This record gives sequence, C-alpha cells and structure tokens, in this order.
Amino acid sequence: MRQLIVRNLDDELVLALKRRAARHGRSAEAEHRAILREVLTKGLVELSFKDFLASMPDVGLDEDFAPPRDMPREVSW
Repeated sequence: MRQLIVRNLDDELVLALKRRAARHGRSAEAEHRAILREVLTKGLVELSFKDFLASMPDVGLDEDFAPPRDMPREVSW
C-alpha cells in the first residue's frame, strides 16, 4: 500500500478531521482514508454505462456525427 503525507494543514482543519473521526469511531488516519475514498470514487460506481450514455445532452443532428464521404481517389502504380 502507498502512503500519502499531507503537509501544511490549518490547525482548524486537523481538528475538524479529528472530531469527525471521533464521531465515526475511528482514527484520524482511517477517517482521512474514508474521506478520500468517498470523494474520489463518488460517481464512478453509481452510474452504469447505459445511464452515462442516457445522461449525455441531446444536441446536434445525426448528420453532424456522420463520417465524411470522400470521393474515390485514383491509385497510382
């Protein structure tokens, strides 16, 4: 497992982390891991591929996404 060191945190932020950890009955380090996991994985597992596609805006016409049809070129031998 990797380690992450976060430096130069405000005292108020550290105190808030420790209080939150105490409310959840875990160490500040475990709380830090839980916060990172919650924030960084949010939305990744909640949305299926189908839902992701359905959430895309319905913009443009089908012709806007059609590949260009070039005229055939002569082949040189």
